[in-house]
Amino acid sequence: MGEVLTTMKIMPDSPDVDLEAIKATIESSMPEGAKLHEMSEEPIAFGLVAIILQFITDDGEGGSEPVEEMVSAIPGVASIEITGVGRLM
Repeated sequence: MGEVLTTMKIMPDSPDVDLEAIKATIESSMPEGAKLHEMSEEPIAFGLVAIILQFITDDGEGGSEPVEEMVSAIPGVASIEITGVGRLM
């Protein structure tokens, strides 16, 4: 079974949300079977900054769902969007 790299855009509730706290929660709460690959920030507009999360999971049914559920439950997260999925060789 291969591995999949998933890219997720995480939008905070407001420009005042502590992005570092969200990142720290993600790092410490990655579900079993998911590995953090990279996190970066992307300016959106009017001071709002999105977190771009890349993580690796096994290529199987429901691979990214545990990470999606974990991130959605973090206080200060307004929405998430999967922006890319690619198989690793």
